[in-house]
Amino acid sequence: MVHLLVVDDEKEVGTFLSRLFTMKGYLVQVVISGKEFHEIDWNQQRFDVAMIDLKLPDCDGLSLLQHLKQLQPRCKVLIMTGYSTVKTAVDAMKLGASDYMEKPFVDIEVLERQIDNLLNENEALNQHFIHKLAEDSGLIVGESPLMKNLIETAFKVAQKSVNVLIEGETGSGKEVLSRFIHIASPRNHEPFIGINCGAISESLLESELFGHEKGAFTGATQLRKGFFEIAGNGTLFLDEIADASPAIQVKLLRVLETREFMRVGSSVTLRTNARLVAASNENLQQAVDKNKFREDLFYRLNVVTLDIPPLRSRKEDIPLLVRHLVERNGHGDISFSNEAIEKLQQYNWPGNIRELSNVVMRTLTLADNKSVITANDISLSNSQITPDKNVLPEIQSTENLLEEWRKKLVADFNEKDELMLEEILTEIKQLQSTIGKELVMQALQKTYGNRNEAAKRLQISIRKLRYILNEKSQT
Repeated sequence: MVHLLVVDDEKEVGTFLSRLFTMKGYLVQVVISGKEFHEIDWNQQRFDVAMIDLKLPDCDGLSLLQHLKQLQPRCKVLIMTGYSTVKTAVDAMKLGASDYMEKPFVDIEVLERQIDNLLNENEALNQHFIHKLAEDSGLIVGESPLMKNLIETAFKVAQKSVNVLIEGETGSGKEVLSRFIHIASPRNHEPFIGINCGAISESLLESELFGHEKGAFTGATQLRKGFFEIAGNGTLFLDEIADASPAIQVKLLRVLETREFMRVGSSVTLRTNARLVAASNENLQQAVDKNKFREDLFYRLNVVTLDIPPLRSRKEDIPLLVRHLVERNGHGDISFSNEAIEKLQQYNWPGNIRELSNVVMRTLTLADNKSVITANDISLSNSQITPDKNVLPEIQSTENLLEEWRKKLVADFNEKDELMLEEILTEIKQLQSTIGKELVMQALQKTYGNRNEAAKRLQISIRKLRYILNEKSQT
């Protein structure tokens, strides 16, 4: 027989739930306070599932959840909450709750299904299913407890129609996590659309998000639907949301409050049911404190916040990530030696997984048909492989390279009051080679190792690309 515990200070709710589940054959015990909860004889009572209200007159529901999971870790917990405390309910899931239900109960059948699903859930199969979904979305979970907790919470959140804010450092995988949320949600058969708010001008971003009518502005030669309209019942991912202008923030706030918007140049109101997942490598709470981001929009986005750990906090996953990157780039016959992996694990990875991907791709490209990559084959930024928060990214920008060369030239001239032209010309050639390789590697990274596509994007021949990589002569 199923043993169900109900913790709710509203006697009517407790009576209703007791009758509902007693009719299903459950043995139900109802308590109305934290005091009664702690009076339970936990050595004699074993519960299969518990329903705990977050707000009780004499205690916090989260504390009861933690106490219950310590005493009976196998007991499934369903949190009962009002809309205003949904964020706290998500925090409860991070502490071990299996799911949550908003009060008042609108659909009793949904509540019954939630309890039935918790009772019938096979943890091993469920874990396998979650990890398979993560793999399908390109998210490598690995062995890190931080990532395992993150992916389990993200999976639970994916089942709810709530906005999600993803925070994490540049290159940590925010868009990949957003794709996982979409794939794991009931919206997975609907469109997933991503847009980088920091990469598009304000006027163009408004048109991209909301669409425009023909003739709305110069160049608007035809009607165009915006991403909110195209997404429909799917998921809209807004990356670098902190870079959105104040005007765009106002329009986003209106959409989130009313689910309504208008195309640029139109007075017709359209509706959207798209789920919004926003991401930022900047702490939005701090941006709000600095008056760089609207507080009301932040609270609308911040229903659920997921923090992606940086790669330096999950170095135990580097071997698995490297194997994934090697296979993704079509080099399954190449392996990294233990010394090579150890060198990668000693590095601080300021650019996170994106930087690791760049390093692996460059190493494979310059491997000279090796079957085993050694530590000597791996080049890391300034050879700084000891933990250092201020370490530079592995691939420097062209601007930095030019600036470093310029400073060196000026310093030499000031010191010697003369220049050796031949040496300068030699340095220019070396700099040209370095910049050329950098741009080729970035193109290969963007095209996942497809050299033909990379050459096309750089508007050079495949022969020229291979020449830049020192693979063959240009003639």
